[in-house]
Parts: sequence; C-alpha cells; structure tokens
Amino acid sequence: MLQKALADAGYPRRITVACSGGPDSLALAAVAAYFARRGHVDGHPLAVGAVVVDHQLQAGSVQVAARTAEALRELGLDPVEIRTVTVSAAGMGPEAAAREARHAALEAAADQQGAGAILLGHTLDDQAEQVLLGLARGSGTRSLAGMRPARAGTGHSVLLRPFLGLRRADTEEICAVEELEPWHDPTNTDPAFARSRTRVEVLPHLEQKLGPGVAESLARTAAILQLDADYLEDVAESTYASLVERYGTDLSLPEEALGALAPAIRFRVIAKAAADAGGQQPGYQRLLAAEALLRRQGSAGPVELPGGVSVYRLSLAQLERPAGAGSPGGAASVPRERARCGKLVFRPQKPPEK
Repeated sequence: MLQKALADAGYPRRITVACSGGPDSLALAAVAAYFARRGHVDGHPLAVGAVVVDHQLQAGSVQVAARTAEALRELGLDPVEIRTVTVSAAGMGPEAAAREARHAALEAAADQQGAGAILLGHTLDDQAEQVLLGLARGSGTRSLAGMRPARAGTGHSVLLRPFLGLRRADTEEICAVEELEPWHDPTNTDPAFARSRTRVEVLPHLEQKLGPGVAESLARTAAILQLDADYLEDVAESTYASLVERYGTDLSLPEEALGALAPAIRFRVIAKAAADAGGQQPGYQRLLAAEALLRRQGSAGPVELPGGVSVYRLSLAQLERPAGAGSPGGAASVPRERARCGKLVFRPQKPPEK
C-alpha cells in the first residue's frame, strides 16, 4: 500500500511520517523504515524522517513524545523531531483545533526537512467512523466522502494515507511482529468525544446487529462518493468560472443561468461565490436562504452568509426609486447597481470605521 501511495505521488525522494506513538502511525513508521533501510522504493531513492506533535493536552505528553521519538530513531528514521503546539479552540471544537494545529506543525516540519510527502496513519476504521459521523451530522457529499488517500497540503508536501485499506487490527499486528510497544491514547475511548463513542460503541453495535463488514461497507461508500464529489466539484468550478462577474469587491451571478442549473451544481456555485467574496463555507440552511432569493419577486435580501458576505438581488423598478425610498443605495447608486439587475450579488460587508 505504501509503494502504491508513493508511486501515485510521483515517488518523492524524501517523506515524513507523522507519528503519535499509537499503533496506526507506529506501524506506518515501521513499514516506511523498511524502505528507508533499503534506500529506495521500486528503484526510486527514498529517505524517511518523522515528526511527533505534542499537543500538550494531556498529562505526561512530553514523556510520550520523547518515547515515541526514540522508537522512531531506533527504527532508523532520520531526522526525527518533536514539535510542540498550543491548541486554541477559538471558533471551533477541540478536535478540529487540535487537527489544525497538528497539520500546521507537520507541514512546517516537512518543509524544513525537504519532504515531498507527509504520511498519515489513518485506517479503514477511521474512514468508517468519519462517514458515520458525517451521516449523524447531516453532512453533504464531500463530508461523506471521508478522508482522501492523497490530497495537497498547504505547504510543499502532499498528504498521503496509505493505510486507508487496512483495519486497525492489522496495524496492531504489525506492531506486535516488529516488537513495538505503541501508546494508546486514552481519549480514543473517552465517551466525552463523539468520535470515541462511534469507535467504542456505535460501530461494534452495528457489526453485532447487522453482521460483519459494516466498516468495510462504509469505507467503500466513501470511496464511491469521492468520485461523485470530485466530478460535481469539477463541474461546479467550471460553471462558476463561466458565470461570475466582478464589480470591484462585489461578485454577481446571472439569475436566469443560475436558476437553470441542476440543484446539485447551483448550490455549489453559490457556495463558491460566497467563498470567492471572502466568506466561509455556508451551512445548508444559509445556502437554502440564498438560493431562495431566485424565487422572490422584485428586490430581495440581503441574506447574511458566514464570514461577512451579504447576498441580494435587485429589480430595476426597486433600483430606480428615489434615494431614501427603500432602494439599496438610493438614486446615486443607480449607475453602479444597474448592471447587477437580474443577478445575485455577493458583497463583502465593509469593515467597521475606525
């Protein structure tokens, strides 16, 4: 699996393993170390380093990180470094905040090491849990598609997940064969976390009631949906590029063309406009509210979207009212706004005056 992942990534000459010390990432480090000792994979030169991220969220995390780093050095990985991060949960949940801090540290370390890829130890079980959580939250296609085997990072490295086809039991067996002693993160069984409850309670219950193979079926669903999500994303991207019109910091989409799109593409195009105007990914209810403007008579809106973006539509009759009579900008704004009639307009909210 690692050979295929590296081949798909174009055989980077140096890779970095992200290792927490748990069985999944430690097993991945052991497999990568095998190729590091050989010095190549499929005849292509290969050097392997590693990064241990200490989130400072648990007592004893310094010692866990140190033991993990020592185990990685004994496997022959070089360089091996520990990155300590501070997790700030401002505006997001603790898991998301830890993930964001971890990925930033991993990409910074990989760039410093000159690595073309970062290996992550997620398994088929992790993928199944991701899909279940997405279903429980009422997420869309992209979320239900789970984790990608490979995706571009924000730095110079690609993120690879070679173990998405392996069960967690397989990684534990690799550790046993290699005589490695993995660390077992207590939060993985802590019922305070939704992912932990899914792992310890929900998936085993489904396997018991529906029969074995549930995790594999969920992971297969993610793989199928990844193909669908990629196709829809490509169509939405090209459609958005063909429709968007720019007026300074404002963006607009022609109503008639937008309304003629299939709903799956229309919602994605609206979301792209919101992001392009400087906003955040809108939730489903906000997207529904923005899309509903297409069915309103006369001028409508604004609908406020996350990240400080307003979306509205104008009718010519409303636009030509005298200033102060309810038009969005009054008569003085008519020349500027006339071109926006018959369109959904996305406008970044002005920053507060100092």
